[in-house]
Amino acid sequence: MSSTFVNWLRSPAAREYFFSTHFWGPAANWGLPLAALADLRKDEEFISGTMTTALMSLSLVFIRFAWRVQPRNYLLFACHLTNATAQAVQETRFVNYWYYGGREKKLGITIEDVADKATGKVMEAVKAAQDLKK
Repeated sequence: MSSTFVNWLRSPAAREYFFSTHFWGPAANWGLPLAALADLRKDEEFISGTMTTALMSLSLVFIRFAWRVQPRNYLLFACHLTNATAQAVQETRFVNYWYYGGREKKLGITIEDVADKATGKVMEAVKAAQDLKK
């Protein structure tokens, strides 16, 4: 298998491929998934849900494009598959942090703390309203 690949590398078809947009477009495009993979280590508070959804959608469209274009562009396919996967993980982290209690868990806030504060404020407002009536 390696000798077949080496023979292909020496062929005019390989030179044609490496000097075409089928290679350089996806090669330049790898910045998106590499940045997404690097962002997986960053704090969830800084994730933009809107941008993550947009980037994941873009990559899903280009996965289909890379598969349907003739000849198939496997490098573009791999690039956008990697980006879509990384963005899906980011989206999961975003939703978990902002909507499923990840933020509260990180900050050490319990539901009882929030309920006690809210009850205290409601009782103060009721007492202030009663004082105004008198």
